[in-house]
This record gives sequence, C-alpha cells and structure tokens, in this order.
Amino acid sequence: SWFHFSFTVPVARRQALFGGRVGLRVPARLSTRGVSAGAEAGGPAARAATVISPEEAVEWVKKDRRRLLHVVYRVGDLDKTIKFYTECLGMKLLRRRDIPEERYTNAFLGYGPEDSHFVVELTYNYGVESYDIGSGFGHFGIAVEDVEKTVELIKAKGGTVTREPGPVKGGKSVIAFIEDPDGYKFELIERGPTPEPLCQVMLRVGDLDRAISFYEKAFGMELLRRKDNPQYKYTIAMMGYGPEDKHAVLELTYNYGVKEYDKGNAYAQIAIGTDDVYKTAEVVRQNGGQITREPGPLPGISTKITACTDPDGWKSVFVDNLDFLKELEE
Repeated sequence: SWFHFSFTVPVARRQALFGGRVGLRVPARLSTRGVSAGAEAGGPAARAATVISPEEAVEWVKKDRRRLLHVVYRVGDLDKTIKFYTECLGMKLLRRRDIPEERYTNAFLGYGPEDSHFVVELTYNYGVESYDIGSGFGHFGIAVEDVEKTVELIKAKGGTVTREPGPVKGGKSVIAFIEDPDGYKFELIERGPTPEPLCQVMLRVGDLDRAISFYEKAFGMELLRRKDNPQYKYTIAMMGYGPEDKHAVLELTYNYGVKEYDKGNAYAQIAIGTDDVYKTAEVVRQNGGQITREPGPLPGISTKITACTDPDGWKSVFVDNLDFLKELEE
C-alpha cells in the first residue's frame, strides 16, 4: 500500500530525507501530521518573502554552495546489503539507526564522512523483502583502481557479475557491471585514486535537452560532458558540481524514442545541500519543477528542507547546509 511504502520510510530525522511526505503520496488523514502553519512550514508567508526574479535566480544559483549528499533507496535485507557493500565494494558503515515506532531502519554507507562525501542511505521497512526497481533507474557508479581484481573479489563473495571487465563500447575506459542482493546495478569504472569513489547515479529521461536545461537552471549543475552513441541509440549527459574525477555526478541517459519509464518503488531520491531552501524552491518552480514539500523545518527538529520532482518525475530533496552539519554533530 502507499501507506506502507511511503509513510513508514524515514520521516522526520536527520538525513532520512525522503520521508513519508517528501515526494510521495500520503493518506489524507495523515497528510498534515507534524506540519505547522505559516512561514515555519514553508507556507504563503515564507514563499512571499523569498520570491526572486529569474535574473536574480540565475546569479544566486551560481553562488549557492551545493553538493550531492546522499542517494536514498530501499532494500529488503539490510544486513545482507551492508555485508555486500562493505566486503565487496569496500564501503564503510558510517552509522545505522532503528526507528521501531515508524517500523524502519536506516544505514549510511560510503567511502568517507558524510560531511565531505557522497554516501548511500539504505532504508529497510519492516517486513518488506523486495521492491520494484523499474526501468527508469539505471545504476550507481563506483570508481576502482583495478576493475578485474574487484570483480574477482565480488565473484569470490558470491556476487553477481552481469558484464565482465573490458573497454566500454565505443571507448577505452575499462568497466564492469555487477548487481547487489536487491538487483541494483553498479558500474565499476577503472580510475586512478579519487576523493569520491561513489561517483555516479544514472537515471533515464525522456527528453535530454529538457533535463539538461532543468538541472542547469534549477539545480545549478554544470553540463560536464555529453556523448551521443547512435550505434547503440542512446545519448548521455553528465551533470554535476565539479569534475567527474573528483565529484559524484548525475548521469542522464536518453534512449532514442523512449519518452517515459516505470520508476518502481525501490529508488527514492538524491539529497543535495543548499544555503537557502526557500530560494531553492522558488528557482525550481521557475524552471518547471514541482515542489512536493514546501520549504521549512522538518517536524520536531530544526533542519530545513524542500523536496521537488524534475520534469521526468525524479525526486530530489534540498537540505540546509548548516542544519545538515548540526545534525551530523548530534
């Protein structure tokens, strides 16, 4: 049910930011739980105070200190997934917390501290053993120094390799593809030492030009590169806040002639840091995005967020930078 899949996932704490109300439908009888009126909940007063012109918005987005914080998704067996990520992919379990009253558990894993690295936020909802990944989500990318050795380790641990190591089609980069216990695909990319090994999230979109324009103008991302592969009938665009070898990026893929995808209920969203969630929400609106959670503090804590969907329906959450750091210190 929508109640089970949306409201029992992380609600009002810390980096469990996709929540029951963020970008997901909530039963009417629960939709106002914990939300106060007026400016604090991102109501009309807050919105009126943060209206900015399109010209001002362009300049502000360029100055906003934005960074990819988390990628959030659901798994059916948390212990099994943690074991796979730590033993096979070399991630560290950064923290884990159980919220029995809401019937879910979170685990945060990555290659460095959350205040400086892009990390995964896993969610286990009590009693839910599997999810539909859908056809829209593509893969996560991990940079490794030796793809063949990494694949050998994964095989030794019983992992699934879906594409053996070798050059990428039409290029020289050595890659391989694997699947985790829930069927999420990971692309292993051979690369020298990097400060951000968790380096990609690939999502499929129905109109690449529209998507690039949205992420540039609303999210302040830079188009790092674009590559058309007519032989295989797809085009990719790498979007991010810095070079691919040092920062995590969003890889948008357009498959010729495919306008819509099934998003399933497994992948949730990306969380991004911002200096001002109120201005961010206005800029997203101005550029065709839909605000699914008005900017303001989360119920019960002071962390300010806003949530939105892009023109293809992919969800994102923006989190106040200072509030995020305060939460990590608790």
